[in-house]
Amino acid sequence: MAGLNVEWINPFIEATYSIIETVSTIKIEMCKPLKIKEENVTGYDVSGIIGITGEAVGSIALSFHRKTALKIVSDFTGEEVMGIDNDTMDAIGELTNLIAGRAKKIFSEKNIRIKISIPNIILGKGHTINAKKNIPSIEIPFKSEEGNFAILVSLKSNSEQT
Repeated sequence: MAGLNVEWINPFIEATYSIIETVSTIKIEMCKPLKIKEENVTGYDVSGIIGITGEAVGSIALSFHRKTALKIVSDFTGEEVMGIDNDTMDAIGELTNLIAGRAKKIFSEKNIRIKISIPNIILGKGHTINAKKNIPSIEIPFKSEEGNFAILVSLKSNSEQT
């Protein structure tokens, strides 16, 4: 299995910086990316997941610790959020959608066509996000004064053999 192509990762890093720093007051810093296994127990509390199809296939997940999610969603909505409820999960889904949409625009500028699905939300401490066996995956952790979060990118070129 080939490794994850940096061409598929960088748009998500760029989009994450752009969206998080636009919708929130926190400053984020990317940490060293980590290769993830087929079954990844995230250690995070809530994740928004979006499927990707087109010239690249797979998924991305935006995963937060509770404290970080509450701060970013509070900034994003303009209201103090005290817990993870349906509205908070909707906001996490929308943030995931914004990041995927921004990455899609970056791909489009490079003449790479992708489509994104609507987000799905997973809630629960230490939940599992399964990566498909034939799609390379990487976790891109970010840190901030409000806690940590990560983007999990699981993509490959649609032209690669499975």
